[in-house]
Amino acid sequence: MGNVTPTITDILHREEANLAKFRRALRREDQVVFDDLFVAAYKHRAAASYAGHLLPFETFLLAMQMEDHKEVMCLRREVEALRSQIRLLLSESK
Repeated sequence: MGNVTPTITDILHREEANLAKFRRALRREDQVVFDDLFVAAYKHRAAASYAGHLLPFETFLLAMQMEDHKEVMCLRREVEALRSQIRLLLSESK
């Protein structure tokens, strides 16, 4: 049998395992955040497999950042919707 190229999932599992001691050293609430970041990276495994010019961990960090930014964008929309509702209520009360 020849050499087997690891899949992006294998690489992500290995990176997560390499950071296991770091994770254990974190406070419990930070461990939850750490785990959530890896969940975000797992969501983008298919796309990460096409980013051959980047180091795998760079791709995972980008995926984590994308998920965080999606959340920020969603929260911004919600804040703007609430502001609009408040403005409407204030204009109606006059």
